[in-house]
Amino acid sequence: MEKQANKLQNNFYMKLISASLVLFALFFTFSANAQTEKDSISNSNISFEKGKEYILGGITVTGLKKFSEETVKVFTGLRNGQVIKLPGDKLTSSIKKLYESKQFSNVDVYLSKVDGNTVYLQFDVQELPQLNEITISGIKKSKAKELKKEAELKTGAMVTDNLVVTTKNYFTKKYTDKGFLKTKVNLDIKKDTSDINVVNMNVFIDKGSKIKIKYIFFNGNKALSNKKLRKAMKNTKEKLIGRFWKASKYIEEDYQEDLESILDKYSRLGYRDARILSEGITWNDDNTININIDLEEGKQYRFAEILFVGNKEYTDEQLNRYLKIDKGDVYNGAVLKERVKGDGTPTSQDISTLYQDNGFLFSQVEAVETKVKNDSITVEIRIREDEKARIKKVTVSGNDKTNDHVLFRELRVKPGDLFSRSAIIRSIREIGQLGFFDSNVSPDVVPDYQNKTADINFAVVEKGGSQIELQGGYGGGSFIGTLGLSFNNFSIRNIFNKDAYKPLPMGDGQSLSLRLQSSRTYNTYSFSFTEPWLGGKKPKSLSFSVYSSNQYGLTSTFDVDKTQSLNIVGASLGLGQRLKWPDDFFQLSQTISYQALVVSNYSFGLGGVRIDNGTLNNLSYNATISRNSAGPSLIFPTYGSEFSLGVKATLPYSLFNKNKEY
Repeated sequence: MEKQANKLQNNFYMKLISASLVLFALFFTFSANAQTEKDSISNSNISFEKGKEYILGGITVTGLKKFSEETVKVFTGLRNGQVIKLPGDKLTSSIKKLYESKQFSNVDVYLSKVDGNTVYLQFDVQELPQLNEITISGIKKSKAKELKKEAELKTGAMVTDNLVVTTKNYFTKKYTDKGFLKTKVNLDIKKDTSDINVVNMNVFIDKGSKIKIKYIFFNGNKALSNKKLRKAMKNTKEKLIGRFWKASKYIEEDYQEDLESILDKYSRLGYRDARILSEGITWNDDNTININIDLEEGKQYRFAEILFVGNKEYTDEQLNRYLKIDKGDVYNGAVLKERVKGDGTPTSQDISTLYQDNGFLFSQVEAVETKVKNDSITVEIRIREDEKARIKKVTVSGNDKTNDHVLFRELRVKPGDLFSRSAIIRSIREIGQLGFFDSNVSPDVVPDYQNKTADINFAVVEKGGSQIELQGGYGGGSFIGTLGLSFNNFSIRNIFNKDAYKPLPMGDGQSLSLRLQSSRTYNTYSFSFTEPWLGGKKPKSLSFSVYSSNQYGLTSTFDVDKTQSLNIVGASLGLGQRLKWPDDFFQLSQTISYQALVVSNYSFGLGGVRIDNGTLNNLSYNATISRNSAGPSLIFPTYGSEFSLGVKATLPYSLFNKNKEY
């Protein structure tokens, strides 16, 4: 099978590279087999003018088993009446298209007839067999079914050399990545006589036993102990009883990544010349392996002079606050790069970010080693500041439901502002905190170097922000029904606009919820509404909610007695405001709440006192100050923090009525 695959592959490339030459030769010499199959070819030598343009009079196709002749003609891209050259690019392209269709293993083209300026071509093709039945043996049936799906082995697929090789490699890697290093996979492909040109594939998997790493040996290390080097290898671990959180298995990709981690560990300690001389595995008699790594540490370097070149906007002292590296410190190339170019996080504090946060979009900052003497390295921080850039245009895209103004009011970048990387990152966070979009907000910055401006487009992907809850159940001797509606991107201004109901008026970022629950012994109702930008110009929120709950008593026969009831009615009104001090991540929220309890022939306990009849009223004030810098996603933030501090107080009722015992 492998020989056949190599033959097919070689044939494919030869025809693509030299299709014109092959065609030219075929015009003059035809095989005996081709002549016996094609009655239209009567002469072994058909004359034509090389490079001349001809009219294509027709195409015939031979060698077909399952495909129709018309289908192959469509694949070629050629049509009757078309002008072609012999040989020429159009003919070469037609052969290429047939191979690219992945339906044929071999394609030959013959010149069958020349009639003046009209030529007739014959395509002799060999169809690839189709996959009919796939069986996987050597593993559990349930696992075989899962593997077939993962490998995308489907009935009807064309059996190409690529399919055979990739299938074998996929199954082998699947088990070697799990520690079965001696996995063997064999593919047996046989003809299926039940249909024309179909084959069955049997995959036999012998995964063997799982191979564990017994020891990891290091040679040549002095500055770092074996223990520290093994710790640097995050993925490749020795066999250790009791360590269940990290298995001991050899995965080639992870192992190579760990080798890089070892060199990175040395680099961060000043051993910039450290290298791995050799590495490999050896087998033990107990079916485990050892890993052997030979190192050359080199010497430890330190920073000599650190010079700033080209800086005009900021002094050396100001830049040193971000660099945080002094003369004599151990040379750390990774940290130097992070302090100059950033560590890739939104909160990175580095020199490049300093410039880009203050308008220098086109600035360039590079760290260059200029002198190495003994164990000391002199570094120049070369800065090209360029002119400050301003934002020309800000746009949003992808918000099909949410209105533009909801996004624009959250953005920290405005046309005319100086370019600021941190403002763009903050804008991404604010969009993510809305909860209406996927966390992957993509800002596209289009710089204009000539005019020293930049356009920014924030591309968003909307997600469902509304919920409908409808459920029923039976408990406590009665049926319980619940209806809940929650709309997190509501538009109350369009509530009377019938054209806005799709199915409800949406897009203004308001929250509205309604919940009803009822049974024969109780019912509750609640409604709430929140406007995050009261007035639409400042981040001041208004929230309002009301709720009602009725609980009824039961008789000795478990009938509902509505003369026994506990009714609770409440309402709240809240105002929230984003603060500017200590920073604008702080928010102050204030809420006034009222609650009334009406007890009628209902035994009710409150504060250790039983109440059977009466009305209780409570008015309270709640104030909360909070800070939330987590982001960018509202649900799964990856940076920042969140905390809040609240206080709740009620009126001093005893001061108003000293004669009553509260």
